[in-house]
Amino acid sequence: MMPIYMNTTHPISSPSSAHSPALSIAVAQINFTVGDIAGNAQKIITAARQAYADGARLVLTPELSICGYAAEDLFLRPAFMQACNEAVQHIAQALADLPHLSVVVGHPMGGDSRTRSVAIQQRFNAASVLREGQIVAHYSKRELPNYQVFDERRYFTPGHDVCVFEAGEPNNTVRVGLLICEDAWYVAPAQQSKAAGAELLAVINASPFHVGKGYEREDTMRLRVRETGLPLVYTHLVGGQDEIVFEGHSFALNADGSVAARAPSFQEKVLVTQSSREKNAIVLSPSHIEPERSPEQDLWDALVLGVRDYIGKNRFPGAILGLSGGIDSALVLAIAVDALGADKVRAVMMPSPYTADISWLDAREMAQRMGVQYDEISIVPEFEAFNASLAQQFAGLPFDTTEENIQARIRGTILMALSNKTGRIVLTTGNKSEMATGYCTLYGDMAGGFAVIKDLSKTQVFKMSYWRNANDPYGTGKEPIPERIIVRPPSAELRPDQKDQDSLPPYDVLDAIVEHYMENDGSIESLLAKGFARADVERVTRLIQINEYKRRQSPVGIRVTHRSFGKDWRYPITNYFRA
Repeated sequence: MMPIYMNTTHPISSPSSAHSPALSIAVAQINFTVGDIAGNAQKIITAARQAYADGARLVLTPELSICGYAAEDLFLRPAFMQACNEAVQHIAQALADLPHLSVVVGHPMGGDSRTRSVAIQQRFNAASVLREGQIVAHYSKRELPNYQVFDERRYFTPGHDVCVFEAGEPNNTVRVGLLICEDAWYVAPAQQSKAAGAELLAVINASPFHVGKGYEREDTMRLRVRETGLPLVYTHLVGGQDEIVFEGHSFALNADGSVAARAPSFQEKVLVTQSSREKNAIVLSPSHIEPERSPEQDLWDALVLGVRDYIGKNRFPGAILGLSGGIDSALVLAIAVDALGADKVRAVMMPSPYTADISWLDAREMAQRMGVQYDEISIVPEFEAFNASLAQQFAGLPFDTTEENIQARIRGTILMALSNKTGRIVLTTGNKSEMATGYCTLYGDMAGGFAVIKDLSKTQVFKMSYWRNANDPYGTGKEPIPERIIVRPPSAELRPDQKDQDSLPPYDVLDAIVEHYMENDGSIESLLAKGFARADVERVTRLIQINEYKRRQSPVGIRVTHRSFGKDWRYPITNYFRA
């Protein structure tokens, strides 16, 4: 294993005192867009110039900052890889006029543009150190994650080398050991960087959000600094990309594990941290330390950023959703307004013969509180027409889920028609409890482009509704959700006096079973050992198993737990295994 050093003619001088300035380091916590290589490069250039003006001589950008994370099968396209290579060169030249500035950029590296044979191609998840117009060092990620949403072994070959480079002004440099994301979750890469002469660890990252992940990262990096005795600066991506969200929350730790800096979560930030040399060790001076946040605040901001970036980056002019008077659609409306503003959100109430008057009243009040465009379109004529058309076919058969699903599909058709006419994307309103058990209608309430609360259980839906009413994170000045919507027993209102709990166990029981069985791979027997009733366990797990075909056809939605029904969950539809 060969250490890689940046070539420099400036040796590190011995400090003249026990305390002397060493290096100002900037974390460039930036929201990149996958495939916008030119735009991403310009963001890096702008951030580097801003950081340089603020005194920084080392700028760290996130993992794969050139192309965005994750570019998936774009990595297999030679033209894509070539464009990334050219962007790295462009950034180096664009910053050549800034003396003594080192910039670390993340990018894919390698591939063979002359052949499509995978066998002879090697691609790396890499980082390059740029200084005064030159690429002075490379590093390839060694530990490639291949679990949860990660699929890096499909695209990349692991690196093997250590990269330690010098950064700073002449006669006052710091030796920096470079790591990429997963590398820092293992002991060896950091220890080997120290053995190669590193005085400071720099970690660049793109690690998807789930509730609590930011502080998990801090705790893990705290282990690394205590093991190595080296301070650490951790730069993290921010932004939404399809179903995943990156929350930022970049930070810096001193060798004793104390927090020297913490960037805001869910927003872009260039944060500069000053280091000094004290008794021949590098110490980070305290700078901006964002206060610790509650899980509910993180979860809300993740949902808001996920909606804002999916709609904004895909250039939809706005959003539309069905507002039923129930808690799920109410929560989605509140998230959408916080993400986009009331002027870009439209709500449509579509009453059926079974819609209670209270639902009309609550939907109207919710829309008025939010200040969104609101329309009421009855589906009674269409429902009657369907029933008439199918009367002969259904003669002698009882009213059942067939007629319930017809109502949901009429609503889905209306919303999609309005979407086609206006260009606005339909936000679906189903939650994780419904997705798990199939308590949803294909081509009905599942019809749409983006599933905002797809990874929130019903119990979380209630919790976040109460939280948002008690908090105003985006300054709307309103309590968005009428209390009655939250406290009413949930109902799909597709037949007389229908309640969700007619078809499902109580949500606290249902959600606990889903969490144990689906999120944590617990077995049926382990659920019984925890005291759950056999009837509830067998019913819920069976529903999870037989409804995979529905989930495969559901819209992409925001991942906020460590395992969602999306990239995390890859189960066969045809499947006889039951345990």
